[in-house]
Amino acid sequence: MNSQTDMTQTPYANLSPELVLDATEALTGRATGGIFAMNSYENRVYDVALEEGNELGKSVVAKFYRPHRWSKETIQEEHNFTLEMQSFEVPVVAPYVFEGKTLFEHKDYMYALFPKRGGRPFEPETDEDLRQLGRLLARVHNVGAMAKFEHRMPINVKTFGWDNLEHLKASGMVAENMREAFFSIAEPVLNLCEAIWGESRFDLRLHGDCHLGNILVAQEPFLVDLDDCVSGPAVQDVWMLLSGEQEEMRGQMAKFLEGYTQLRDFNTQELRLIEVLRSLRMIHYSAWLARRWNDPTFPKNFPFFGREDYWQGLVLNLKEQLSLLQDPMEWYL
Repeated sequence: MNSQTDMTQTPYANLSPELVLDATEALTGRATGGIFAMNSYENRVYDVALEEGNELGKSVVAKFYRPHRWSKETIQEEHNFTLEMQSFEVPVVAPYVFEGKTLFEHKDYMYALFPKRGGRPFEPETDEDLRQLGRLLARVHNVGAMAKFEHRMPINVKTFGWDNLEHLKASGMVAENMREAFFSIAEPVLNLCEAIWGESRFDLRLHGDCHLGNILVAQEPFLVDLDDCVSGPAVQDVWMLLSGEQEEMRGQMAKFLEGYTQLRDFNTQELRLIEVLRSLRMIHYSAWLARRWNDPTFPKNFPFFGREDYWQGLVLNLKEQLSLLQDPMEWYL
């Protein structure tokens, strides 16, 4: 790489097919040369075909981590958490271990290999599907409670809210004629989030990005992509699984908790944080795009970001969040 700036702004410019093959073969032996790029914006993920007779099967998934995003220590904690879950038979896709290691480096890139697991997105259609989701997340959190992260980021109003708002102020990505409207609603939203969060501290290890796209199903549901695992309240791994009108989500939550509480207690006081977490995700998502905008992949795939209508929509969403934060959350209880 020419410089760290090159790696940050065009982080995958030198990630050629040859480099992917060399890195994979360094751990697995011969590959066929077949490479298929899988859908991923944050990292680069490839299905790499192996020669017949390889003990790992017909192919592996090679994941190359975005340079300068996570440290070795934070990625290793992700891997360790996933392997720990696997050891307790929680259905999750964990990295391969080669001579006691899961994380490797090749030509300035950190990478890991994972088994290829086929599955379809899990779409809960019945009450029992929701109970099954509850049991799955309870098992994840039972393992998560056995230790604490030392390096992974916690989710709270500062890390996902104020820090991201400061970045958006400095980035210049907020449309000029929307800056006043956006910041004048985002700041009171975060102030109210802070008041609701209070002095609570949460150190439970979580999946962190637990939406239905990260839960696949074959014979049973299983979890993928713990790249955003964090410490935080258990409800962070729950609220994104709900959808529909308020009454529908209330029913979904009830069935989810029926399954969850079969294996683990759930603190229902955390339900008051759902709209806080939803608000934080809106601001976090915008800052995530702003931080990646020099990566050519992002303007190509997110052309709406930065336009006036994007910020108008976000302002309206945050106004709705302000109203929801001001009202009690009885409909969830």
